[in-house]
Amino acid sequence: MPSTLPGYRPAVAVQGAATVPGGSTDGPWRRELLELVRAVSGGLLFGVPLLFTMEVWWTGSHTTPRQMLLVLALLAVPLVVLNLTEGFRSSRDVRFRDAAADSVVAIATGVVVAAAVLVLLREVSFDSPPGDWLGKVVYEAVPFCLGIGVARHFLRGGRSSEAEADGGSDTDGTDRTERNEDLADLGATTIGAAFIALSIAPTDEVPLIASTMTPLWLLLVVAASLAVSYGIVFVAGFAGQERRHGQEGPLQHPVTETIVCYLVSLAVAAFLLWVFQRGLDPPADLLTRVLVLGLPATVGGAAGRLAL
Repeated sequence: MPSTLPGYRPAVAVQGAATVPGGSTDGPWRRELLELVRAVSGGLLFGVPLLFTMEVWWTGSHTTPRQMLLVLALLAVPLVVLNLTEGFRSSRDVRFRDAAADSVVAIATGVVVAAAVLVLLREVSFDSPPGDWLGKVVYEAVPFCLGIGVARHFLRGGRSSEAEADGGSDTDGTDRTERNEDLADLGATTIGAAFIALSIAPTDEVPLIASTMTPLWLLLVVAASLAVSYGIVFVAGFAGQERRHGQEGPLQHPVTETIVCYLVSLAVAAFLLWVFQRGLDPPADLLTRVLVLGLPATVGGAAGRLAL
């Protein structure tokens, strides 16, 4: 039965707990899936910048198996502590056994997600020697795992508008409120995208990654960027998710908001590449570099909207 599964938690009514539209609580299997989505989202929010760091790639490719095991073993220590205080589940671990089990899940999730993103960026190829790509994955998984460990922290934030303070009623200023929410989302996306992409845009990693991209691979990057943005804001169960699903306005539908905010993130990426003169030579590579930098910019934009 589901209650005997490792890591299973009884339903706890906390802010951000997984619920379906209309307020009904999800079953244990769906709740477990949503908590894994939250873990992946927390890892992305925390770990994306290091994915574009050449020094981490180099260190990972020159690491011995013994060092990799030591890194994972040492990583388990802060993860157990984080799972006792924060974690990625909607309910906090109170027993050491549960925290240890969730730490194993967090490490496994971080390794899988880091590997998937490195494959997407074409920095990891299974044609490479196993020690080379495995070391890169392990080192890149460290920030991902730490992000998973603090994912529950993002359950607490959320925009506090006057309409919410008044119980959601807004009879005289509906259009104004919708416009304010649209502008707030666009502004938060711009700030969040710039915050993350600003440290990546001046580097050599973006042109290097872009040089390996084919048109089909770029479509996968676009699809992954959109999926990540939608998952972080509308699926992972972070603060304000139910309110976001119920908002009205030209940009407030989940799909519309995701697409528009992705375009804003791309505009921020293009501007930063122009500022640092990383996307102008050759001009034909500009779109490819914008789409590559657009991935971390989109994660930053989603984080910005979570902060509202």
